[in-house]
Amino acid sequence: MTMRLAAAVVERCPGVVSRAADAQRDLPDSTFTISELIRNFRRKNFTIEELVILSGAHAVGVGHCSSLRARLTAPPEQILPGYRSLLAGKCAAGEDPIVPNNVRDEDPAAVAATIPSFLPKLRKFEFLDNSYYHNNLARIVTFNSDWQLLTEKKARGHVHEYADNGTLWDEDFSDALVKLSKLPLPPKAKGEIRRHCRRVNTHHY
Repeated sequence: MTMRLAAAVVERCPGVVSRAADAQRDLPDSTFTISELIRNFRRKNFTIEELVILSGAHAVGVGHCSSLRARLTAPPEQILPGYRSLLAGKCAAGEDPIVPNNVRDEDPAAVAATIPSFLPKLRKFEFLDNSYYHNNLARIVTFNSDWQLLTEKKARGHVHEYADNGTLWDEDFSDALVKLSKLPLPPKAKGEIRRHCRRVNTHHY
């Protein structure tokens, strides 16, 4: 992680009120089509390239099965059948289990049972890199919104670009995240630079 990226992460924590309805209205949904994704990012003055750049953050983290149900029935040209089987097995294990965004961070036993050829690529620790783009081209990404990047010419070109050049993605991601950190608060809203991103300063200890 570069220093610019770290600084942007610290800066972009300004809200003191959190509402689920606001997030649903403003944030891109995992079920979005490429047209919906482009419109959503354009409203915040982000380009198609920046949409692809910021989507690379899915190289880390987890998602709930409720956000990826569409992937369980997607055809083979959209998702590797072995990965679909992996997701289906994990999502059948509870009401709404979580699944790693990146197959690289999956349980080795689950990978061995479904896509054993991927075993050498597993890692013990999560880290942010350009593996998201390699996974997307291999049809082993978690959300419909991920796969949708391959359905539009410009977006697909940038997926290939960042799969080929991880250093370029790291630099561009830093710039895009800084731009994201500078989005203005809603009119009359109050914000702060938090000392701890998970809670407002009045709850910091």
